[in-house]
Amino acid sequence: MKRSMTCIECPKGCRLEIDADGARLISMSGHECSRGSLYARREIEAPVRTLTTSVLTRGLELKMLPVRTSKPIPKEKIFEAMAAVKSITVTTPVKAGAVVATDFLGLGADLIACRSLGKP
Repeated sequence: MKRSMTCIECPKGCRLEIDADGARLISMSGHECSRGSLYARREIEAPVRTLTTSVLTRGLELKMLPVRTSKPIPKEKIFEAMAAVKSITVTTPVKAGAVVATDFLGLGADLIACRSLGKP
């Protein structure tokens, strides 16, 4: 299956032409740097995304706390991760960068606070 995608690894934004067989990269062209070929392979064979969202708070000055994963997680786990986020409520003050959920979903990524909230 042939498809096109834009590389997001550097500011050039190269237009990549991909030939893939299901979940396996067969060939590609259009990249101007080595990062483009790595991006295409990862995007076809094992796509990952950094999850950025918000969790509920209780007893703090804001109703929501912005959070993100400490590293990208598999793309196919995004909906499962969002369902798990709905069960998290922060009730104590936190500092930006603090871990809200350790080893989130057993994926090796922590869910971390993106801002301070309350008096830590």
